Amino acid sequence: MVIGPSLGTTWHMWDRQIPELAQHWRVFRYDLPGHGGAPAHAAASVAELGDRLLATLDGLGVQRFGYAGCSIGGAVGADLALRHPHRVASLALVASSPRFGTADEFRRRGVIVRTNGLEPMARTAPERWFTPGFAAAQPAIVEWAVQMVRTTDPGCYIAACEALAAFDIRGALDRIGVPTLVLVGAEDQVTGPAEARTLVAGIPDARLALVPGASHLAPVEQPAAVSDLLLMHFSTAWQQDTSAAIPVLPHATAPAAPSVPLVPVAEIAPAATAPDAVAPSPDDRHERGTKVRREVLGDAHVDAVNDTADAFTEDFQELVTRYVWGEVWSRDGLDRRTRSVITLTALVASGHLEGLAAHTRAALRNGLTPAEIKEVLLQTAVYCGVPAAGAAFAVAQKVIQEETTPPA
Repeated sequence: MVIGPSLGTTWHMWDRQIPELAQHWRVFRYDLPGHGGAPAHAAASVAELGDRLLATLDGLGVQRFGYAGCSIGGAVGADLALRHPHRVASLALVASSPRFGTADEFRRRGVIVRTNGLEPMARTAPERWFTPGFAAAQPAIVEWAVQMVRTTDPGCYIAACEALAAFDIRGALDRIGVPTLVLVGAEDQVTGPAEARTLVAGIPDARLALVPGASHLAPVEQPAAVSDLLLMHFSTAWQQDTSAAIPVLPHATAPAAPSVPLVPVAEIAPAATAPDAVAPSPDDRHERGTKVRREVLGDAHVDAVNDTADAFTEDFQELVTRYVWGEVWSRDGLDRRTRSVITLTALVASGHLEGLAAHTRAALRNGLTPAEIKEVLLQTAVYCGVPAAGAAFAVAQKVIQEETTPPA
């Protein structure tokens, strides 16, 4: 059995389940990159996390396994069940979702962490993860949870936020072909019962388990109930294992499994070397342009533009999507940080400050800090004029305050 953690936690969030589960299965649990002391090899997507996990399991001789994961850990399991169905025998999705909030929410969280560090996330973790009654009664556990967040690598946390921003399997749920337990705390305000019911409605062989008196980290808050549910699900699922109906890809013969549980592994396999990027063909410029435009400017901005488009402006928006975003912004010659620096400078120089707010937000999303944006605008004061830079500072200051102020 493979067990995956939530964002900002370590494998220790599953400590109370391990003794019972290990009586029945070999148990393998892992830390996300930069979490719990694992090396800070950031992963760009949920799929990359899954691929690294499979590489580690291959090295251990583990070919087929049950998988339980919390939050982003659940996303990894669902992704594996979709892309590698011959590897996953059964699945438990704990406090998970086919889509986590909105892309804009997670990208803004990344901006807040890049600007303020992880302290805002650590400070608000107890209210996101636990019910008020549990937090009041268990201050030591609350402090332990806060420390897990504080000791996470900020860059890896930001990368995980970006991965969750891009994660959306709502249209693919009917292709998850393994028995699935969807487990959620009844008081979870992060990925609650509504998201759980979406998973159950979409996955053909899924059942819902609602845990009373639990919020997002149900395995910590209600350990006995979660252990019992996992034990019941995986015991039943393995009895009904449908692996014969799933095409199995050829692989090397695995060594015999040891009879003792596997110890936790601090790091799943490091990132593989990325293949050379392939330039988009003319036929996919619109699709790629839409994706990049949303990643850089945000869903809210792009949706607002699309909502106001009509027969008079739709051709212009098509041009912008295909050529500005599908070709120029998609080229490999410059990274997005550099493109944002150029864009901010060009907008100030040309006096087109109506686009500066959107591109200041984009610059923050693309990794520029407020201090770096300040330096860009100071540079424009020298070469574009003090009045233009002064107006730009006013626009950028408002946006930066909105985007980098942590939630109250």
